[in-house]
Amino acid sequence: MPENTKKAPARLPVHIPPGLKPTYANFALITHSRSEIIIDFALIMPQTSQAKVQNRIVLTAFNAKLLSRALNQHISRFEDQHGEIELPEGHSLADQLFKPSTPDAESDE
Repeated sequence: MPENTKKAPARLPVHIPPGLKPTYANFALITHSRSEIIIDFALIMPQTSQAKVQNRIVLTAFNAKLLSRALNQHISRFEDQHGEIELPEGHSLADQLFKPSTPDAESDE
């Protein structure tokens, strides 16, 4: 095989258990330590003063960057099919949703 011809990696088979329940999140809190990126997915209900964390995902920084790349690719495909996703401008609750936490939240785990 020529050197400049790359073979596409084989897809890993994934088993999704029957009856697996999806989790809805409309808020995420992102923090990090020296070795991991932590994403807490939460649900904020109207008329409540607190977000309820539904799931916590811990990733290596490397895997978090791969996830970011995959999300960007899928969002781009989504917008190609359905139009641009418009985000609100200015300072609002939407600006705070999915916003990374401040660096002083770091720890050295």
